[in-house]
Amino acid sequence: MRVEVKARNNAELLKKLNEVLNEDVTEVYINLRPTKEILVHILERAPNVRKISCPPSLYPKVSKKIIHALSQMGIQLVPEGYPRGRPRKYDEKTVMAVMRLMEQGVPPKEISSRMGIPLRTVYYMLERAGVGDARKAGY
Repeated sequence: MRVEVKARNNAELLKKLNEVLNEDVTEVYINLRPTKEILVHILERAPNVRKISCPPSLYPKVSKKIIHALSQMGIQLVPEGYPRGRPRKYDEKTVMAVMRLMEQGVPPKEISSRMGIPLRTVYYMLERAGVGDARKAGY
């Protein structure tokens, strides 16, 4: 069984771990840096745990000794990423469609009205794709 525990500080994390961990848990995700205290708490409450994961940004801050000790016990400590930041409004397929229309010689204003995308966004997509400044190119 997998458990995800998210908290704002270590005290809150320990409290939440008390509530959710039991012998059935085999995987644990925590959103804070796994300190010795937190890891000992997890191992006491969930003796069958085989995988502990944390955010990729915090993984390098974990002591190599801790990672080695856990691996000797047969427990993996791994970084697990969740997408960060604002999700994209237009997927890659839409961007490629804009590029194809541009290659066919369709002006950005026409692309904007055909696809229902703001003109400024069309220019932004073209700029990001390396087309350069489409406005200066005569579009």
